[in-house]
Amino acid sequence: MALTNKQYDILMREYDNIRTANQHILNERYEEVYRLAPEYSEIEQEIINISMDAARERILGSNTASSLQDASHGNDSPLNKSGDLQSKLSELNNRKTQCLTRIGKPADYLSPVYTCPLCKDSGYIGQERCSCFKKKAIDLVYQDSNLKNITESENFDTFSYEWYADDSPNSANGLTPLQNAKQAVAMAKEFTVKFDEEFSNILLYGTTGAGKTFLTNCIARELLNSTHSVIYLTAVELFDKLSQKDFNKDYGKSDTSDEFDTEYLTECDLLIIDDLGTEMGNSYTASKLFYIINERLLRKKSVIISTNLSLKELQDTYSDRVFSRITSAYKCIRLFGDDIRILKATR
Repeated sequence: MALTNKQYDILMREYDNIRTANQHILNERYEEVYRLAPEYSEIEQEIINISMDAARERILGSNTASSLQDASHGNDSPLNKSGDLQSKLSELNNRKTQCLTRIGKPADYLSPVYTCPLCKDSGYIGQERCSCFKKKAIDLVYQDSNLKNITESENFDTFSYEWYADDSPNSANGLTPLQNAKQAVAMAKEFTVKFDEEFSNILLYGTTGAGKTFLTNCIARELLNSTHSVIYLTAVELFDKLSQKDFNKDYGKSDTSDEFDTEYLTECDLLIIDDLGTEMGNSYTASKLFYIINERLLRKKSVIISTNLSLKELQDTYSDRVFSRITSAYKCIRLFGDDIRILKATR
């Protein structure tokens, strides 16, 4: 995942801050334990002293191998000393655990504190970037997209059914707009709950102003809060950024944060493409849409697409292979009813 030098430095400083903060937490825990169980520090010092004595004996022993060999059958043999050392250390460690238990702390209370136990707050697992690094990178690049601010007001807690009529059932599914909206919300919530267990995608389609974008923001909020990486782009923004990358000959030559890397589209946990069909449609947009959809299917990375187009219009606007991928691999959720934006404006 391409980052500018400035962006990479920002992330590395963030990891430094995380490690510093976690070390501070650990230091406070030690101070608390020393205050509540003073003998704990004495046990630790005894362990240090025993370990240092054992190290000195090993060093000295290497210079007096013959004398040790002569005593190998006695009580002071290296084998016995080694066994005694391990037994003593085990006893001391058990006493440390007992101290923690006595003051109501778990046995691992003084273990190193990590925000990400996978990479131990380094950002890397071996030579590979950790999933937490990738999420931070995506959050950094897209922090100006305002998605997090939007989801503060548009989420499942603020989703209102008052705008959906409970009469005039739809001829296609026999549900009223209200019944249909409740079913759509239930499916959206299930998508977030099972996100890490069950790979799936969603196509939200239906009439203008029926709440499709609001519902995608509800899903985005839940996944952002559970530390998943989410990219939200309108179709116009998406294809505009892709065309800049493909047709701007100077693209990638400057070290700026404005340039777009398609790897973000394939690496993020969830990609949201809003208002598909509002872009200037042509063979280029159709081929790019197929690439994104197909690539994420291969990687088992979820996508949510919202559109005002009907399924028939979707098929006519894009290629058959795009339509086939969507209808075969996406849960198609239709929202219908009065335009909520108009209803709000007239009240």
